[in-house]
Amino acid sequence: MAATLKYLAGYPDAIQSQAEKLIHSGRLGDWILQRYGQQPHGIQNDKALYEYALTIKERYMKHAAPLSRVYYDNKLNVIKQTLGLNTQISRVQGGKLKSKNELRIAALFREAPEPFLRMIVVHELAHLKQKEHDKAFYLFCQHMEPVYQELDFDLRLYLTHQEQLAGK
Repeated sequence: MAATLKYLAGYPDAIQSQAEKLIHSGRLGDWILQRYGQQPHGIQNDKALYEYALTIKERYMKHAAPLSRVYYDNKLNVIKQTLGLNTQISRVQGGKLKSKNELRIAALFREAPEPFLRMIVVHELAHLKQKEHDKAFYLFCQHMEPVYQELDFDLRLYLTHQEQLAGK
């Protein structure tokens, strides 16, 4: 398989072959547009992103630890496949241990279709409950976003397309 499929490396050869055909025919961008549209989402600043994440959290994770901050991070590196981070900061305050949970979302999701943003937010929220990427983690992601696996695959195609555009 070509180096252009680094985001799809874990997928079977038959699926990679189909993706390669879309890429080489020049139709990948059109496929993404047809599937996800051209309209940008309205979640353009950190406050809106915090509210967006909080809405999802309140619906599916009412009893999970609170979020102290959710923001777009320009420093997250897609090349190293970091699209979001969940960090927990613990501090001793008085005689108590206080912890804060932060979600950092790669800034590229300001411009990505909203379903991809939702998928990444769901992924990072799931880490509040499940730390490891195991079966329980992915089941919980699918509980919050029923088409999680489909979005994960399509996001990988989107990233491949974005990389191609940057290389031109």
